[in-house]
Amino acid sequence: MAFFTGPIPIQPPARSAEDNQLVRVVALGGGHGLSASLSALRRLTTDLTAIVTVADDGGSSGRLREELGVLPPGDLRMALAALCDDTDWGRTWRDVMQHRFTSAPGSAASLDQHAVGNLLIVALWELLKDPVAGLRWAGALLGARGQVLPMSTVPLTIAGDVLEDTGPQGLVRRHVVGQAKLATAGGEGLVSNVRLEPADAPACTEALEAIELADWVVLGPGSWYTSVLPHLLLPEMCRALESTPARRLLTMNLATDTAETAGMDAAAHLEVISRYAPDLRLDAVLADPSTVADHESFTRAAARLGARTFFGKVGVGAGRAVHDPLRLAAAYHDVFTTFNTDEPSS
Repeated sequence: MAFFTGPIPIQPPARSAEDNQLVRVVALGGGHGLSASLSALRRLTTDLTAIVTVADDGGSSGRLREELGVLPPGDLRMALAALCDDTDWGRTWRDVMQHRFTSAPGSAASLDQHAVGNLLIVALWELLKDPVAGLRWAGALLGARGQVLPMSTVPLTIAGDVLEDTGPQGLVRRHVVGQAKLATAGGEGLVSNVRLEPADAPACTEALEAIELADWVVLGPGSWYTSVLPHLLLPEMCRALESTPARRLLTMNLATDTAETAGMDAAAHLEVISRYAPDLRLDAVLADPSTVADHESFTRAAARLGARTFFGKVGVGAGRAVHDPLRLAAAYHDVFTTFNTDEPSS
């Protein structure tokens, strides 16, 4: 395969004399939440790295993971698609990556609901024998404005306990294994003791380096227990987030009472971060004011993490819990500008 022996065609972002202060941003998460932050951040910088969870075990990703023993590619695919430019080339490849096959009725359905991007990424992994190199080649093909990295180079499993009220039998603790199951477990009871398996899995080396070199690290939005929290459960990555000289920004979700976090308000979401990563200090927390019922208690919870609270309208409105890329980009810009003249946190 001589085609793959040369350097990966990724060029560093151009810096003009007026652009010497191009901000280096690392965004962590998974799924639709990470796509939202990347769609906003690529409007502010080209020095952008996405670090993506690799614990998905459902749908196309779960099938490929089980059948081929690879990292689940779905969240990685979504991150790459979010980094595509708003050009004919970018929009076309974004749509190709996200396209899913639909099998005809009565067929064997071997490709049914597989995303084209998932298959492309896995093909690159099989050819290159390197998940990071495969993602870089995929990014080069798409013209992605930034790079995408897995949080670990081995597939992870997320597990937790759910405390259920069974009525006559009282409270019962049930063990839940798998991202797909844990993502809906909050609707049945209180989720606790969330953990990754294997517990000593290695973090992606390139991801750790990106965190160390960043100006800003952006965590969230996303499914709190299965997209945001996993980065803090991986020991090497949590230590990197604690020790980086970069500023740390947490982006809140537009909906707090989800199937994963039923009964939790915005302040309780911050308490989850504090409970699982007690040594992690934040610089800023960004929230849409319409999603925080008690602004004072939320601000106090953010302050306990060391963070300044920023409220800004970042949703599309119309009762939909979806981030607007332009509004979110403007809010990120305001946060970055506020800290622009400050020294990075230690």
